[in-house]
Amino acid sequence: MADVMSMEDIQATAARLNVDLDSLDLDSIRLPAGETFGIISDDDDLKKEEDFEFEEGFGNIIVVDNLPVVPREKFEKLEGVVRKIYSQIGVIKEDGLWMPTDPDTGKTQGYCFIEYNTPQEADLAKEKTHGYKLDRSHIFSVNMFDEIEKFLKVPEEWAPPESKPYTPGENLQKWLMDEKARDQFVIRAGSDTEVLWNDARQSKPELVYKRSYWTESFVQWSPLGTYLATVHRQGAAVWGGATTFNRLMRYQHSQVKLIDFSPGERFLVTYSSQEPSNPRDTHRVVINIFDVRSGKVMRDFKGSADEFAIGGTGGVSGVSWPVFRWGGGREDKYFARIGKNAVSVYETETFGLIDKKSIKVENVIDFSWSPTDSILALFVPELGGGNQPARVSLVQIPSKQELRQKNLFSVSDCKLYWQSNGEYLAVKVDRYTKTKKSTYTGFELFRIKERDIPIEVLELENKNDKIIAFAWEPKGHRFAVIHGDNPRPDVSFYSMRSGTNTGRVSKLTTLKGKQANALFWSPGGRFIILAGLKGFNGQLEFYNVDELETMAQAEHFMATDVEWDPTGRYCVTAVTSVHEMENGFNVWSFNGKLLYRILKDHFFQFLWRPRPPSLLTGEKEEEIAKNLKKYSKKYEAEDQDVSMLLSEQDREKRKALKEEWARWISEWKRLHEEEKLERQKLRDGEASDEEEEYEAKDVEVEELLDVSEEVISFD
Repeated sequence: MADVMSMEDIQATAARLNVDLDSLDLDSIRLPAGETFGIISDDDDLKKEEDFEFEEGFGNIIVVDNLPVVPREKFEKLEGVVRKIYSQIGVIKEDGLWMPTDPDTGKTQGYCFIEYNTPQEADLAKEKTHGYKLDRSHIFSVNMFDEIEKFLKVPEEWAPPESKPYTPGENLQKWLMDEKARDQFVIRAGSDTEVLWNDARQSKPELVYKRSYWTESFVQWSPLGTYLATVHRQGAAVWGGATTFNRLMRYQHSQVKLIDFSPGERFLVTYSSQEPSNPRDTHRVVINIFDVRSGKVMRDFKGSADEFAIGGTGGVSGVSWPVFRWGGGREDKYFARIGKNAVSVYETETFGLIDKKSIKVENVIDFSWSPTDSILALFVPELGGGNQPARVSLVQIPSKQELRQKNLFSVSDCKLYWQSNGEYLAVKVDRYTKTKKSTYTGFELFRIKERDIPIEVLELENKNDKIIAFAWEPKGHRFAVIHGDNPRPDVSFYSMRSGTNTGRVSKLTTLKGKQANALFWSPGGRFIILAGLKGFNGQLEFYNVDELETMAQAEHFMATDVEWDPTGRYCVTAVTSVHEMENGFNVWSFNGKLLYRILKDHFFQFLWRPRPPSLLTGEKEEEIAKNLKKYSKKYEAEDQDVSMLLSEQDREKRKALKEEWARWISEWKRLHEEEKLERQKLRDGEASDEEEEYEAKDVEVEELLDVSEEVISFD
């Protein structure tokens, strides 16, 4: 890769365009440092064209004015300079750069047309190069081709613009103001996608919006529930509203396969990969980061699948997904990706690397952001056959200061688990025994909010127990662990608080021999579902951790998914089309009461609509909790009214069924009477409708089945 020129170098070179254009070295022209146009790609091969599907019209064409006017012999050199600059923003179509010339003199006319593959690239080129200073005499003026007609209609005399009345857009949070305080969810079954209210009082869902072929692969809610995203061959789209679900924005990305929102919904990451022409090569990956509201590409990344697979697998073609992980809480300040011996952290003001360089960490294989703070947890395995221990480091961003480090020995594997408030970090460490023939597991527990970030070590009573699942209590201080051997492992609950609310971790209880392999905490904490999925055929236990007691045990045969609603009042278990039978979902109360069941053929997806964080202060929430009975009276009365209504509906239904049965009997008797003469005629005049008119007789019938002859000799 050639050295990157500075702005002064390019300007000095460009100043010679009119007199010494042939002396320019095109290979040396790069966008200068600091002038990134917002989308520098991490690979050098920016000229390979991608397969795109285009919109009709001229939205992908720009007009660049105020170029140097040069004679015919310097035409190619000038065209090369312009192409070099603009090809670093996006892919220019074949024959997509046209620079008109004067037919009399052969000189260029000082402007050119550039056609990109997508309107987004053209729009970004206009935004980033309008006013670009090539030299003192040539400052680019860039416009969209579609705007020419608008400029031609500009009147000679200025007139004040017409004032239009303000028309407010649809309230995208209106669904949060449902009078019944219900939650929405989306399902996909067959070719249909449906958004529904969970109306548990009516023991059924209420349809909000339904559409066939709405997406070509899957749907996804944004983290705060504002948008519903769909995926198509041309790219992704987001939809919003309480009931209408109008399309709000489209994001051009051909053959997109995966999407991911930033926590604050400001940005959307899209991913695609292309099959290599050479079987020995890896897939070619394209990742775009869009501004959700404007639809603009803020930055793109291109490269081989191997470059984006470091740190694990899980996406498509071996790529670890999400490739970029977001930090800085819901402000979406930072995003990061893991690379070879480095973690690259970008900030979203300029979409460039912090301090213009990655964090060098030799052999790093995993990292995780704190959910609330700008803190990175990094894991580095052992090096040199154990001469250099494994370690977990906590790094503050953007200062890159190391807050805490813990060395670990004889490590075979390590997993990082953040508590939702960022107060604790659990590091599950699998270690080799002295013989290195087996492993055992322990936990390193970091208290992030306390001074100097103290660390506690937790080992199970039976060190050889296999850890099947681990889960923090949301917004709480407790965690649960499934450990032991199938088919009946144990489940243990621990607290990060002792009797004085601080101090060492303590065990609360151990439940012996449970048919469980997954843990699902309620979003509000306190309640947890111990689920036995896959091989356990959908065993469910609803457990109250405050009281340390089981509330209910149930089963949803072949269940594949468990999803709590955002409030923690209801839970759904689902059987997706992984299995051919019993596709659909069950809705349960938090304490394990089955409320209703919906069967759907070819059932693919169930997702609750997320809720944004409460606007109430912690003090106000505590006040409401203390006076809950006062607030609940209204809802208890409504529940009673609904219960009476349902009872009345049941009575009316039973009455209607009874009346229908009576009508059927009456009709049957009428027809029977009308056909009496016909029956008598068919029976040779005998009236034999009543049972006593028949005479029963026993008749014996003998039947010869076989005859055989045998000659007996008396000799």
